[in-house]
Amino acid sequence: MKIPTPTRESSPHTATRIGIWLGVAFGLCFVTGLLSHYIQHPPGWFAWPTRPVGLYRITQGVHVASGVAAIPLLLAKLWTVYPKLFERPLVKSVPHALERGSILVLLGASFFELVTGLFNATQNYPWQFFFPPAHYAVAWIAVGALLVHIAVKLPLMRTPAEEVRRGTLSRRGFLLTTGGAAAVAVLATVGGTVPWLRSVSVLSSRSAALPVNRTAAAAGVSIVDSSWRLAVGDRRFSLAELEALPQTTAELPIACVEGWSAAATWTGVPVRDLLALAGVEPGDVRVESLERDGIYRSSTLPALHARDPLTLLALKVDGETLPLDHGYPCRLIAPSRPGVTQTKWVTRLEVVR
Repeated sequence: MKIPTPTRESSPHTATRIGIWLGVAFGLCFVTGLLSHYIQHPPGWFAWPTRPVGLYRITQGVHVASGVAAIPLLLAKLWTVYPKLFERPLVKSVPHALERGSILVLLGASFFELVTGLFNATQNYPWQFFFPPAHYAVAWIAVGALLVHIAVKLPLMRTPAEEVRRGTLSRRGFLLTTGGAAAVAVLATVGGTVPWLRSVSVLSSRSAALPVNRTAAAAGVSIVDSSWRLAVGDRRFSLAELEALPQTTAELPIACVEGWSAAATWTGVPVRDLLALAGVEPGDVRVESLERDGIYRSSTLPALHARDPLTLLALKVDGETLPLDHGYPCRLIAPSRPGVTQTKWVTRLEVVR
């Protein structure tokens, strides 16, 4: 049975140009995603700076924006190359086999990354696997396939452009349409990271309030009574004792891995001051929570952040006592850190190295 072959003409140069744009979007998405992974699971050689305080807010915003931009670019790329998927023979040469194989792997991995990434951005997980490691692993597959594909197609950039037939969308028109679609997609979603665009970002949250990803009820944290103590080394601090210590106030953002971010004014005790009062030498600090279970019930604060004067055990937000959902009686807030590592309902600080 003969498989019908699309008759629409498409310029290899158009496909190559879109492929370059897609490569840039995927490259940005991959690098910023890799940074986010290393910040949360740092290898020994990795050190993430504390300044500027909104650095993670920027990198994760770029991660989500470039991922969103990649969606129309990927669809346009597929539109320009799909007639070649029906060509016969299936394999003409080794480069041709690499081209076709890389396209299939790239499409599969890319759609997985973009679809699961969009679900993650909306905190909706209709699958059984754990999102972060799967997303991380498939990202390497997608980037590898993309590099192979670009290497095979690079010689096309040196060949003359094909003449566009009359009555069809011009090469320039198609590229402008694709670029415009990518720009609109980014504009519609980037408001979660860029507050002044929130009013026009119809697909992002428009709330100016500080969001809550995990409530106290979901974390199994009930009302905290007067018996609560913060353990720092051998010292124990009551809430009243923490409130009596010198306080620092700073405006710091919470930037979530899902892409949204929001700034607030936090007041609390610098972690380095608490370590000094407890007679503990600064180092990497394990921060433990009252949360009963879950992979984010504790976090490790790198020594660089632990020594930073703006890394706080916050007692107030925007001048008010912390609500329970935001971590009462105290929570960690540090510059340039993912929201999942800004541990709430803190009960212990322990230097681990």
